[in-house]
Amino acid sequence: MSATHVHFTKGKGIRLYTPENEEYLDAVSGTFNLSLGYSHPEIVQILKEQVEDLVHVSSSFTTDLAENVLQDILAYAPEHITDGWMRDIIGSTANEGAVKIANKYNGKNEVISLSLSHHGQTLFTTQISGNAFRRKSFSHTISSANAIVPAPYCYRCPYHAKYPGCGYLCTEAIYDHVQYGSSGNVSCIIIEPILGNGGNIIPPEGYFERLRQICDELNIVLIADEVQTGVGRTGYMFASEHFDIKPDIITLAKGLGGIGIPAAAILYRSELSVLEKFEHSYTSGGNLLTLRAAQKTMEVVSREGFLENVRVNGHFLGGLLQKLKEDYGHVIGDVRGTGYMWGLEIVDKDGNPDVALTNKIIDIALADHKLILRGSRYGFGNVVKVRPALTATQSDVEEIYYRLNKLFRQL
Repeated sequence: MSATHVHFTKGKGIRLYTPENEEYLDAVSGTFNLSLGYSHPEIVQILKEQVEDLVHVSSSFTTDLAENVLQDILAYAPEHITDGWMRDIIGSTANEGAVKIANKYNGKNEVISLSLSHHGQTLFTTQISGNAFRRKSFSHTISSANAIVPAPYCYRCPYHAKYPGCGYLCTEAIYDHVQYGSSGNVSCIIIEPILGNGGNIIPPEGYFERLRQICDELNIVLIADEVQTGVGRTGYMFASEHFDIKPDIITLAKGLGGIGIPAAAILYRSELSVLEKFEHSYTSGGNLLTLRAAQKTMEVVSREGFLENVRVNGHFLGGLLQKLKEDYGHVIGDVRGTGYMWGLEIVDKDGNPDVALTNKIIDIALADHKLILRGSRYGFGNVVKVRPALTATQSDVEEIYYRLNKLFRQL
């Protein structure tokens, strides 16, 4: 059974239901955007009230509400991040906006990003993402003044080096590009704290410290794309704070809308408040439904004990996934993650990436175990992602493990 042949009519928590009331377990929060799962009652209620009162007015008339929501978000941002922008609803445009800010601020125009990265699917964010398969059909419409440097993928280091004695060769590539490959106009580098679509890749300790040093030395704006990691996904409101990245700009989307309402934000240092409203604004940006959903989501996620629960249950989930690796090490080469953001690297008998088996696992999970999973690199990768909604309980986590264990035993 393929996903195209399953029809869902309602959802609750991390569960989805067909018209026949068959229950499926969603282990990946929709497209990682359902931070509070399906039909969270508080979000549903606030949206009902807003729909009955007023669905849309121009963002010119939502300025006060947008500012209030922005301040709710900034209250949990790293201390040096004090300003922001609430005129986006998706991560792609938020990332474009972040680059616009950097370029206007320093008058430069080149962007550095990482291999395996994913920053969106507009023409521009496709161009700065580190996956060639997304660009190959549009080479005639994309012109690039950007560079892609190696990701800190220690499990498959492109230099065949071993951490911690590697000297962070993947960061030294930034120097090489600036010195030999650029035109002297590198404006910014955009990174995901955890490379989500690329395979749930977590940089090693010390990587972000080195990256910050390089950005300071070369006068490059550091953008943290927290579209996937933000709003509690790692067990902390911002992965930037958890990993002590010290970015100049942070972008948010996906989980900010709580139950799938499109919502996005750009946060930055005060000196980066350079955009005019007309330079980055969209028809639905800062709309009432988005702002209300984001406001309530921040309220729920910031409640006492909520994120601690994600950390505790996330550690529990990680332990269960490690047990899967111990039991099925012939197909699971690596397990990596934190909070409710985990990945299983699927390998063949020689330890090489096994993309076909990865996709087969995802198909079997849906058809035989009513378990919804997703793969890395949009089906071109070899990592099975496990990312339940932040509201998932310990019993939900145990049920995900139970079904995964049955699946791997079946293989």
